[in-house]
Amino acid sequence: MSGRRPLILLHGWTMCGAIFDDLAARLGDVAQCHAPDLPGHGAAADRPATLDACAALVAEQVAAARAPPVLLGWSMGAAAAWRYIAREGCGALAGLVTVDMSPRLRPAADWCHGLKRQSAEDIMRATARIRQDWPAATGSIAANMFATPAGAPGLAPQQARRLILSQDAAAMQALWEDLLTLDERATIAGIDRPYLVCSGAQSRVYPASAATWLAQAAPQARHQVFARSGHSPHLEEPAAMSDALCRFIRALPA
Repeated sequence: MSGRRPLILLHGWTMCGAIFDDLAARLGDVAQCHAPDLPGHGAAADRPATLDACAALVAEQVAAARAPPVLLGWSMGAAAAWRYIAREGCGALAGLVTVDMSPRLRPAADWCHGLKRQSAEDIMRATARIRQDWPAATGSIAANMFATPAGAPGLAPQQARRLILSQDAAAMQALWEDLLTLDERATIAGIDRPYLVCSGAQSRVYPASAATWLAQAAPQARHQVFARSGHSPHLEEPAAMSDALCRFIRALPA
């Protein structure tokens, strides 16, 4: 296509659209970036804090794009993208990128690719902590975003925690509980667009097997691992991520 490809950037749980400012600047030559705050967060705090509301916002963004866009979903943003695809299909999209996410968080007899090293009982305890002592829970949420205690260039865990604390606790709790009901495994095989599955080799949140499963399940998917990253490759390895996205976008059919 002529001109820059529309790229809709969907942030993770407890974050906001501005988390993509650096990535958007790096992609300025190839992509026209849009990074909305998702429902329950930031400027969209007044919208229902549900994945269905997130998918509805994605639909609005796709409809407003001047050409078929690429969706990039990080963590919860990937869940929003999958939920949109489950409802609307891929017909209006040029491609999909997901960053360090699993289509199902809870373990099951047939599923070991959810939250890393978390049993159902572990998840129940974490959920109770989120409900009962949100300020304390935010420290571990921020720390788990990164491979190391140093965080990422331009974003230390302490800064990430301040961003998390700026969100409405009740909305974050509601979205967390909605995420725990997520199961979009059946959606993945129907993603008939170029699909870049990104993961951090040092993620504390999801196992490498989740990305491997996604890349095998979607017909046009390929998997890219960011060796020095945890849950946030776009923050931890921004140059490598932007290079990968530039190549992906440029290779899309016109």
